[in-house]
Amino acid sequence: MTGFACRSSVAEAIAWTDNVFPLLKTEKIAIGQSAGRVLAQTITSKVNVPGFHRSMMDGFAIRAVDIEQAAESEPVALRIAGDIYPGTPHSVPLSSKQTIRIMTGAPIPTGGDAVIPVEDVRVRGDQILVSRPIAEGKHVGTPGEDVVSGQRVLATGRHLRPQDVGLLSSIGIDAVGVLCKPRVHLVTTGNELLPAGTPPTDFMITDANSPMLESLVVRDGGDVTSAGIVPDNPECILNAFQAEADIIIVSGGSSVGLEDYVPQLLAEHGELGIHGVQMRPSSPVGIGTYKKRIVFLLPGNPVACLCGYDFFAGRTIRKLTGRGTELPYSRQILPLGEPLVSVEGRKDYVRVQISEGRVTKSTRQGASMLFSAVQSDGFLIIPEESSSLATGTLVTVYRY
Repeated sequence: MTGFACRSSVAEAIAWTDNVFPLLKTEKIAIGQSAGRVLAQTITSKVNVPGFHRSMMDGFAIRAVDIEQAAESEPVALRIAGDIYPGTPHSVPLSSKQTIRIMTGAPIPTGGDAVIPVEDVRVRGDQILVSRPIAEGKHVGTPGEDVVSGQRVLATGRHLRPQDVGLLSSIGIDAVGVLCKPRVHLVTTGNELLPAGTPPTDFMITDANSPMLESLVVRDGGDVTSAGIVPDNPECILNAFQAEADIIIVSGGSSVGLEDYVPQLLAEHGELGIHGVQMRPSSPVGIGTYKKRIVFLLPGNPVACLCGYDFFAGRTIRKLTGRGTELPYSRQILPLGEPLVSVEGRKDYVRVQISEGRVTKSTRQGASMLFSAVQSDGFLIIPEESSSLATGTLVTVYRY
């Protein structure tokens, strides 16, 4: 229990992390599983969509020139020469004064150049009567009007949505290259911990960090495995590190107490690049590497764990999954309803309430008080260069 030799700034901790950032990995998956994933390739269409002239209405394919003189007082009669359904081309060209009954999506017959909706004609036996002219091309879909062959339709880094998946299918693509989901292994330490979801008893506390961290990793696009609750025992902790993973996140045991073994183990068996950060909460954060895996040591106090995750571990996962490095919360710029005090040189994460368009500090700010993060509307960040913020100062609120 000698305390921290020094504390790095948040910027220094992020810079160290970026310097050991894992390589981006890609994989090819079926488009049916690609929604929510990030493209690792640019997609260029090799086909026109649609690939043919098609009817946009249920009606009658005609030659516009045949009904140029049509009027209510003198309708033009066209003979019905057949039917065309979607997927079944009509081999006989459309002749003068003829029409062909056509369904939506069916190919326009050779010689036809417009479609009259069924409700705009009168059917009389094997003829239709047309009472007004229409323009050439009316109600006809043209080749490539949606997508043109050679067109770039989706760029690398695109976060695929359901409509994107549909587009991929429409241009004949059944599999795409995407960024791999990073494998994240959770190690939760503490002799005082009970399994998640069990009632706390005596001097024991229930594990809140594991389910919270798992939810955060999934939100940011990672795949999660867990070592469960690991005793404060060096051998057990080191054994829990032996997992197939790209990133290891350790919750608890990250500080300088008698049972905080994790930083020492990482320094002995890997590399401990950062230990102690100038921020509140989450100052006992550690960052290092173990067998080519990046390791984040997060405090056991739940709010400090949440803060440390978003600033460091989550940032790396979001970057690996193409989600960028920004905090994944909506933002709102509002004035402070009261002054806030900090310490110059330290970044502060402050839970806040919003009332009548103004921001005030939540009454409970303890690093262990997770309910305060549930009750708060969001948080703001007091930068290192500020020791105080005056009433009325415009601040950015990150909405939970």
